[in-house]
Amino acid sequence: MFIIIIVAIFDQITKLLALHYLSQSSSIKVLGDFFMLTLTYNKGGAMGTSFVSPNFYLILSIIILIIILYYIYINSTNRILSIPLAIIAGGAIGNIVDRIVRGEVIDFLDFDFFNINIFGYQMDRWWTFNFADVFISCSIIYLLVIMFIIKHDETNNEPPKENNLFENKQSQ
Repeated sequence: MFIIIIVAIFDQITKLLALHYLSQSSSIKVLGDFFMLTLTYNKGGAMGTSFVSPNFYLILSIIILIIILYYIYINSTNRILSIPLAIIAGGAIGNIVDRIVRGEVIDFLDFDFFNINIFGYQMDRWWTFNFADVFISCSIIYLLVIMFIIKHDETNNEPPKENNLFENKQSQ
């Protein structure tokens, strides 16, 4: 619970700072054109998608948050799963607060990693995002690594125990 609150509060503080110090008409260059602080507002979903109404994204976010909170509850003794799930929940709460209070999510982290051209879709600059998005994305990547890359105990098909995750297998 502590992690969820800290992540949500950190996200909201950074968004308030962005609202206070950034104007919507210009960017602040931090590392040249590669990394800038650019205030934008997102009424849609991830990566600026807007396939449905903003209310749908809010309701979907709340439903996903409830599912994540349930998984945190049933995995409360497994820190390998509960900590990244708590970080995801905190990030989700940060974006849900924006949707409820402002009707849109505040984004301000603006990176130019590389251009994408897929099936005629051209993207010259990445989507602007916020710390909630960073927390959610990094935690999802961590969970995917745990699920698909780190070997599971094949005898009982359970993930490795958290205190044995980094032990040297040759010592057994």
